[in-house]
Amino acid sequence: MQPTALPHSVAPQDLSVWMAHLLQPTVLLELTALLACAALAWWLVRSLRHSLLGDDAQNGVLLGRTGVDGALFPLLWLVLSVGAEWALRAQIPITLLLVALPMLVALVVIRLAVKVVRLVFPNARWARRLERTVSWLVWLVLVLWVTNLLPSILMEMDEITVTLGGSVISVRQVFEGLLTAAFVLIAAMWVASVIDHRLLSNTAGGELSVRKAVSNMIRVVLLFVGLMVALTAVGIDLTALSVLGGAIGVGIGFGLQKLASNYVSGFVILAERSLRIGDMVSVDGFEGAITDIRARFTVIRSLTGQESIVPNEMLLISRVENLSLADTRIWQSTTVGVGYNSDVHLVSDLLLQAARSQERVLADPGPSVSLREFGADGLVFVVGYWIQDPENGRMNVLSAVNFEILRLLREHDIEIPYPQRVVHLKTDAPA
Repeated sequence: MQPTALPHSVAPQDLSVWMAHLLQPTVLLELTALLACAALAWWLVRSLRHSLLGDDAQNGVLLGRTGVDGALFPLLWLVLSVGAEWALRAQIPITLLLVALPMLVALVVIRLAVKVVRLVFPNARWARRLERTVSWLVWLVLVLWVTNLLPSILMEMDEITVTLGGSVISVRQVFEGLLTAAFVLIAAMWVASVIDHRLLSNTAGGELSVRKAVSNMIRVVLLFVGLMVALTAVGIDLTALSVLGGAIGVGIGFGLQKLASNYVSGFVILAERSLRIGDMVSVDGFEGAITDIRARFTVIRSLTGQESIVPNEMLLISRVENLSLADTRIWQSTTVGVGYNSDVHLVSDLLLQAARSQERVLADPGPSVSLREFGADGLVFVVGYWIQDPENGRMNVLSAVNFEILRLLREHDIEIPYPQRVVHLKTDAPA
């Protein structure tokens, strides 16, 4: 006689029945269908990844880096396995697929949670611990469900209640609300990260700061909506948050003025576009390029590799030199002194030649030479020139021009005078 189908959950005392079902020849057909679904899911993911990304190995949530490590592969495997279970249900008793389907559901949940956490918090140290915690919790729930212990635990959790104000909330409601809240927040963070990547994928052009502002606003709105939905799912009455909102307003008015000012200043900077990502700026004696403008602070990286985190409020209330706001060209100069017996026209030509010999010195407008003053020790010339890429350094261009000036003056035997002083000695008249 053919065995009946295995129930969706098996109690511990029925493990012998479960093992008996697994030893039936029809399990081989289920295993074949399960492996075929896996192969088909792998082929679909591989085809989608090749058509969407080509050879670009991006570590996304759905496709991952190799395709198999993304969340789309177990999701497709789950959908195909559900279809296979529905097709085989009328033909053979289902055993293996009833165990494989919840395992695939658990794998989909783990992959989604882990990938979203890695995408939103790529450098967070606690992200790895969170990934392990989520994995262990999901597999624990799966084991409890397969062994038929989960319904009993949920019934016990229903019996434990907590009174909050005028409402009675059970531990099961709190647990299910926390799961729903976690799912909503993960989905909100995922959508915000996808939108952020789409808006900031093209880093060229002057509209990067505007896209950054839009991205920050969308992220804040999605996280706020997700938080409200999560609190509603837990069972917290949102009308009770009005008192908390008033308290937060008072706190901002007194203790959080600087924090609120930095956040508002960040949106003002991004909206006015007075400072943009990539601009060369000088703030409080620190010079570098703006690499990121966040809601609270701005990151400035110098040419030596040092990074300065500047509060956004400081960028609005203090003096900021933007070297590339309207024009990326900047003017530099160096001073040279020569002897009074030097040929001034030859000196002028040599100084122009030294400046024009550098590739980074612009030809239009070209360098210029001026006789600034008649010094105490010699004639003082000023060599001025323009460069267009200050982000590649300014001191290196100045040093190269000075080296070339020194070489040309020595080659033409033009004296660079030392400081001289004339001392008159007074002596007594001879006896």
